[in-house]
Amino acid sequence: MPPIPARLTRALDTALDRSVLLGYSRVGSTVRRRFWPADPPAGALTGQHVLVTGATSGIGEAMALSFARLGATVHVLGRTQSKIDRVLHDVRTRVPAADVVGELCDVSDLDAVRAWCADLAARVDALHGLVHNAGVLPPERQESAQGHEMSLAAHVLGPHLMTELLLGPLRAGGKDGGATVVWMSSGGMYTSGLRADDLQYEQGTYDGVRAYARTKRMQVVLADAWARRLRDSGVTVASMHPGWAGTPGITDSLPGFGKVLGPLLRTAEEGADTAVWLVATRPAAGGSHHFWHDRRIRPTTYPVQKSDDRDKVVDFLGQVSALTGTEVSWSRRSSTR
Repeated sequence: MPPIPARLTRALDTALDRSVLLGYSRVGSTVRRRFWPADPPAGALTGQHVLVTGATSGIGEAMALSFARLGATVHVLGRTQSKIDRVLHDVRTRVPAADVVGELCDVSDLDAVRAWCADLAARVDALHGLVHNAGVLPPERQESAQGHEMSLAAHVLGPHLMTELLLGPLRAGGKDGGATVVWMSSGGMYTSGLRADDLQYEQGTYDGVRAYARTKRMQVVLADAWARRLRDSGVTVASMHPGWAGTPGITDSLPGFGKVLGPLLRTAEEGADTAVWLVATRPAAGGSHHFWHDRRIRPTTYPVQKSDDRDKVVDFLGQVSALTGTEVSWSRRSSTR
């Protein structure tokens, strides 16, 4: 079959994206596979260390397997040892030469993150990939070990602190061929603006789906700030959304949604694809945002939405830094448009 002209592929890709239903479903990935950038070459990550959080099920588990197939030493992070052991066994069975390491840590617990990061930094000199994939969707408001709203702790505070504490290995990886940090957001983030006035979701009636969308928007804003901060360091930072995949995050947390869209849901491997591709190929990002879906940069707002106010972004970044006890001065510099 002859190649599709570039102008037509751009129009088709944009139409799929704006339709949401087609672009986020397996229809989108099936069509785009005909014209998206090439797959990473075999062995692309040989000798490199890649860490995946939330790697004991769904998209995270699929990423662990894909990274192992590309030759990486894969650090499989989860909060339940038995689930970590199951993934390690499965990856080693399917990729006999795989080098996989189990990592036990609750990303929502900031004290646990500090202790675990110190341990990893003592064991790993250079980290070439870090995928913030761990996620929660509690039906009722819950708090982390430090008293933070659980979605905020797991999606924003823990990953931010982990990135800060692993800057040494990441910078070393940046000098050793490059390093990539990926924040696994969600298309649901389009339904929420940045709420810097109520990070802990203490106002109004709590809604787990709304809390999820709000913190997924926060991830995109935070990743963009990190991209600016590390622009010249050899460390690439991006955020992305995987589309709608038939994983426990959908089937367990949103059973009605999963049932209605069942045949259209992507596989976990399809949901993991762009994160794996970003880490393995490290494409040059253009423009002021670094938000990806199906191997292409996407807008962070729809045409009817306004971009987040700069002062609001500065406020948000400052609060995240204060809550995690990390450097505050970078927040204003990293929000400059």
